Amino acid sequence: MLTEERRRLILERLAADGAVAISALTRDLGVSRETVRRDLAALAEEGRLRQTRGGALLQGREASEHARETVNAPGKRAIGRAAAHLVPDGASVIIDSGTTTRAFAQALGERRGLVVYTSDLVVARSLARRNANRVVLLGGEIQEHEDSTMGWDAIATLAQYRADFAFIGVGGVSEAGEFTDFNRAGAELRARMAGAAATRVLLADHTKFARPTPVVLSGLGGGLTLITDRKPPAKLARALEKRKIKVSVAEG
Repeated sequence: MLTEERRRLILERLAADGAVAISALTRDLGVSRETVRRDLAALAEEGRLRQTRGGALLQGREASEHARETVNAPGKRAIGRAAAHLVPDGASVIIDSGTTTRAFAQALGERRGLVVYTSDLVVARSLARRNANRVVLLGGEIQEHEDSTMGWDAIATLAQYRADFAFIGVGGVSEAGEFTDFNRAGAELRARMAGAAATRVLLADHTKFARPTPVVLSGLGGGLTLITDRKPPAKLARALEKRKIKVSVAEG
């Protein structure tokens, strides 16, 4: 197995479980403990994880944009394609920032006449100046770890608009079926996105399951749909059903 592939698998395991053990990685990857240690040290130096005695932990803050792009990219593309099927030509769409919502924006490439409101610079560039689309980039401070805007200026811009759809990412999904984020500013902006749209769709791949982040996304409203790439575990599926959240599993 190539080094790049091995380290990608380590990051996927870490995103799914929150922690990894050298012993388990040695067994599952079929390499020596020294090889795993070197991989963890290299990833820690890049800021993608925090090494511990015997393994590594997920960073307390959101991983860098580059690190997240390597985690379950095929699953995110499947989610993006499934979400794009909901959007007709001429629709108005709010698109959150993140690697999964960028996959969704890419899947919208053939749509025409969209009106797009987004906090993500990459999404804005991918959909603007093509197919008679109109794109509004929400104002605000550009984040240090991601090409997107956040803060009260973004919220103030969004307050002027209403849309047919909002497609929103999440930091994690707790076993109780709560959607969570890494900070209050991000949670507030995502809640306002939900409130500005007639149809609200959450996009989260399976690595977010049972991996809650610090801030609960409240005020999302009812009638939510979650598009994901794998069927949630039974306990989480029951919790989502209890919360009346429709779950749609994207086909690869």
